[in-house]
Amino acid sequence: MSDSQILACPHCHRKNRVPSNRTSTEGRCGACKQPLFSGHPINLTQANFNAHASSDLPLVVDFWASWCGPCKQFAPVFEQAAAALEPSVRLGKVDTEAEQGLAQRFGIRSIPTLILFKQGKEVDRLSGALPPAQFKAWVEQHL
Repeated sequence: MSDSQILACPHCHRKNRVPSNRTSTEGRCGACKQPLFSGHPINLTQANFNAHASSDLPLVVDFWASWCGPCKQFAPVFEQAAAALEPSVRLGKVDTEAEQGLAQRFGIRSIPTLILFKQGKEVDRLSGALPPAQFKAWVEQHL
């Protein structure tokens, strides 16, 4: 096991090397000095997606759209999970209307679609909104 992890900053998206024994919610970005964990999902775009997906921290992505009823119902579950699951995992959201290239890249056919990435590789995916306990269990089984 490595003695450090590479984490992308949720603010400036620069990569940071963080000692494994110090990976906690108190860490700050070496470039922008902002916290490395905010307790909220980050908005992912074509420009910043790869920085977060390829970091050592697992990434759960919610592919959603503003017109989608189940997406709106699932949004508070996803928001609360970010606070509960950090710093073990990063949660991010992709607006499929604004980021059609990312939706196409990952073959998103229905929304919401949840994809879990580890070091840039897709580990699992689910389509549809989940209740809080089921969502948390799905994420934790892959950590």
